[in-house]
Amino acid sequence: MPVRTDDLSTPRYEASLASLTTSVLASLGVAGEADLLGLPPVRRACVLLVDGMGWELLREYRVHAPFLATLLESGTPLAAGCPTTTATSLATMGTGLVPGHHGIVGYQVAVPGTERVLNQLRWGDPEVVPEDWQPHTTAYERAERAGVRTAYIADEAYRGSGLSRASARGSRYVGADSITELAVRAGEALEGDDRVLAFVYHSDLDSYGHLCGVDSPYWRLHLGYVDRLAEQIADSLPPDTALYITADHGMVDTAPDTRIDIESGPAFNAGVRLRAGEPRLRQIYTRDGAAADVAAAWRELLGTRARVLTRDEALAEGLFGDVEEAVRPRIGDVLALARGNTALIAPESERTISRLVGHHGSLTAAELHVPLLRVTAAP
Repeated sequence: MPVRTDDLSTPRYEASLASLTTSVLASLGVAGEADLLGLPPVRRACVLLVDGMGWELLREYRVHAPFLATLLESGTPLAAGCPTTTATSLATMGTGLVPGHHGIVGYQVAVPGTERVLNQLRWGDPEVVPEDWQPHTTAYERAERAGVRTAYIADEAYRGSGLSRASARGSRYVGADSITELAVRAGEALEGDDRVLAFVYHSDLDSYGHLCGVDSPYWRLHLGYVDRLAEQIADSLPPDTALYITADHGMVDTAPDTRIDIESGPAFNAGVRLRAGEPRLRQIYTRDGAAADVAAAWRELLGTRARVLTRDEALAEGLFGDVEEAVRPRIGDVLALARGNTALIAPESERTISRLVGHHGSLTAAELHVPLLRVTAAP
């Protein structure tokens, strides 16, 4: 397996999933939304988000996606945001805000003032109310207020979840449990009203990447199914409709010799109060006054295999965009951003995650860049 050598980048939020959302709303005539991407006005828009289909991966495996390949030349990469993980990106898409504003700043984060870690993808903490944790209006609420009918089309299992409540409230949730049903429900939603915003979410490509790796026949074969889904939706677009195809992050394959155990033994644990994040971007919450020492120790332990920053350093570099005061303490006191194929695993407390092949979360090009591909049906 080749080792990736690309370095880490700060997300360009002016050309990101956040700006895609506001630009799509502006293209539908929703007042007050910033059209940063210069999208043409339409009556209806559909956003197809394919979990795990990074820009670099799509270009590398384009032969398995002939329809999407025809759109690559006119397409462009966008930044997913930080961390490059599903919960953060779905909240970014759902609000049109940078992570530092919507506050869903990772897969797992500490709940300020407690010793609890919140899994923001699965939620599971009844004491954290999604509408309070992410209090900003969603893109769907803003669209509905402007007279644009919305539909959120995804697996029925996600209906009413904490993340859905935080990132997609205000939409009409449409359950769809297969690729075929996603395509059919998208067509129905777009035909149903004069002004429509339909969001279609498909997660299986990411699952194959995690379990088998992106450099596997499973991932490549499923990319072909995703290609057919995109083509089916494109073929069913009514007049004056735009389809935008994107993703929430890319992915990097790891191997046993690229995984570092950050849980066992004293070296990584001195001064540490809580561990969160995920294997490609760890968020470490330290004991009082220990942040500088923990950062120094982790830098020495990890060397060139990760970039270690304090929270203040990460905020100064703009990794999360502008950060609200309420969001600051959710971000780790120390962040470790994996380079190359490194995975920072916790094999005792995260047994399943630690054995996965594909991972994401860091800010390499392979993880950070996602596609923006377009198909437009004439008026």
